[in-house]
Amino acid sequence: MSFADQLDRLQQFLDADDLHDEALDYQAGHGFLTALCISPVEVSEEEWISELFSEEPNYTDDAQKQDIEGTLRALKAHISRELASDEDLEPPCELSLGDEPDYSDLRSWCVGFLEGVFLREEDWFDQEEEIVSELLLPIMVGSGLFDDQPEFAEIASDQDMVGDMMEHIPEVLTQLFLLFHAPEDKPKPALLAPRH
Repeated sequence: MSFADQLDRLQQFLDADDLHDEALDYQAGHGFLTALCISPVEVSEEEWISELFSEEPNYTDDAQKQDIEGTLRALKAHISRELASDEDLEPPCELSLGDEPDYSDLRSWCVGFLEGVFLREEDWFDQEEEIVSELLLPIMVGSGLFDDQPEFAEIASDQDMVGDMMEHIPEVLTQLFLLFHAPEDKPKPALLAPRH
């Protein structure tokens, strides 16, 4: 079976209604795995699989469990390779929140990414708190999780700024990956100029 077919099966499984209410759907799961690949510290497979599903899904049999978990591992490895390549990683959805942000795939992806950050939040902000916060800003805005905070509400009200931020998410992922994983003898990347 091709990797694309495996991903289709995974997507059908994660987007089905019979998983736990707090389980991540496919877009959120992709964002979650992307954050784990960027994370400055390793998260054990047992822990991240448990977090992704919230509780053990009702697999039809052991073969299905091995198939789904194996595809999740393969997707995580695929994301890692993309992040380490010279190309920016594109989320598997449009880089736009559209007319109804709460129902957009990109919002789900951003929420999933932050779930991955929250697993090891202290480690993410331990060394370069200001830079990491600045780089995460587009994803935080995209998630909608912080819209009750005045500065985020202000950004959310400026659709052009939000649209611009969303389009920069692939670059942000590359910057974060290099920040945590560039070899010591290589200069850290020049950061994107902050937008005001």
